[in-house]
Amino acid sequence: MNPSLTAISYFFHLMATVVWLGGMALLVLVIWPAQRRSPEWLPLLDMIEKRFRPMANFSLLVLLMTGVVQTGADDNYGGMLDFSNDWSQAILGKHIAFIGMIAIVGFLQFGLEPALERAKLLASRGQALDDLNRLRERQRLLTRVNLGLSIVVLIFTAIATAL
Repeated sequence: MNPSLTAISYFFHLMATVVWLGGMALLVLVIWPAQRRSPEWLPLLDMIEKRFRPMANFSLLVLLMTGVVQTGADDNYGGMLDFSNDWSQAILGKHIAFIGMIAIVGFLQFGLEPALERAKLLASRGQALDDLNRLRERQRLLTRVNLGLSIVVLIFTAIATAL
């Protein structure tokens, strides 16, 4: 592959990683702990999460597309379902973690988020506050798991890069 195209692919891959991982780390490590101490931040937290979601989705799409380009361009790539070397095994681990991330994002957006919106509406009417709190905790847990999977992806990336 042309080195310029490979460099562009790496650039966009790294930018998408920064947006994805940085956004989740900011939520988990900074915003949520601050919100727990100051519940009046909850509307701001909701706005931040809604603003971040499209950027996170786009980042995952960019990671997928640029990852396919980079895998095919790597000299260690032996073909689909060829796990005969350490590099391809590290990439397999990376892809399994990435699929886990996609599954969690899908559940968060198409399962949990609609339930959260319903619970917010009911809570605004003084109903089902316990459901809202339970759903928020589930959202936080799954986002932490997703952050952990992102770190696993980086670990496998580091291993593959070192080989």
